[in-house]
Amino acid sequence: MDRDIHLEVEGISLSIGGYSILQDISLRAPKGELLAVIGPNGAGKTSLLNCISGIYRANGGRILFEGRDILDLKPHVISRIGITRTFQHAELFRHMSVLDNLLVGRQIKMNKGLLSNGFFWGKTIGEEIVHREAVEEIIEFLELEKYRKNDASSLPYGVQKIVGLGRALAMEPSILLLDEPSAGMNREEKEDLARFILRIKYEIGITMIWVEHDMKLVGDLADGVVVLNFGTKIAEGTAQDALRDPKVVEAYLGTRNQERGVT
Repeated sequence: MDRDIHLEVEGISLSIGGYSILQDISLRAPKGELLAVIGPNGAGKTSLLNCISGIYRANGGRILFEGRDILDLKPHVISRIGITRTFQHAELFRHMSVLDNLLVGRQIKMNKGLLSNGFFWGKTIGEEIVHREAVEEIIEFLELEKYRKNDASSLPYGVQKIVGLGRALAMEPSILLLDEPSAGMNREEKEDLARFILRIKYEIGITMIWVEHDMKLVGDLADGVVVLNFGTKIAEGTAQDALRDPKVVEAYLGTRNQERGVT
C-alpha cells in the first residue's frame, strides 16, 4: 500500500437480505485530502461509510487503514484506532448541553474506570480537566461558544449538525467520515460548514471521506470525487472531471445540467 494512501477500499461488496447494495467498490483516500462520494439517492453512499466504520460488514474485499485490514473489526474498535463518523441526522442527546454532547465524544479517550469516575477523585479530576479543555477548544474552533450551555433540542438544525461534527472531532480521528453534513442547512450555514471543513483539512490535517449532495460544495472543496450509482462505481477523478463525466451528469445531475454545463 502506498504510504501516502491513508485508507484504501479494495473490491468490497455488500448484500443485505439477498439485496445487493454495493458491488466491487474500490477507492483510495490520500492522507490529508478530502474525498467526496456522490451519487443519487439509493446509490450506496451511506452503506459504504457504514462498511468503513464497521456498522456493516462487507461480504468481500478489503478495507485497509494505514495498511491494516479492518474489515472484521467492531465499530468501537475502528473508532479507537482513529476512524470516526458523523451521521445524516445529528443523533445528539437532545436534553444534554452542547458541552456535554461533545464530552460524550471523549469517552474513548478516558482511561479511568467506572468506579473512579463515579466518585470523581484522584487522577480522575485531572483527566476530567484535560477532556474539558479539549472540548472547549472544539467549541471555539467551530464557533459554538454562544450555544455551549444550550440543550441540543433547542438548537437550529444546522447548528445541531455542527455539534455532531464537533463530537466526532472530540474523538481525535485521523480519518473523518462525513455523511451528508450539509443536509438541512441553509446557504449561510453551508458556508460556515465549508470554512470548518477547510480548517479541519489545513489546520488539523484530518483525512476526510465525505458523502454530499450539494454539488457546489463538492466542486469548491473536494480534492477527488468517487461517483456511485445503484451500488456500482461509475466515475472517479478530480471534482471537475467527475462532475463533467456524461455518465455522472445523466445519472445524478440531470440532462438539463448536461446541456448548460456543470461548474
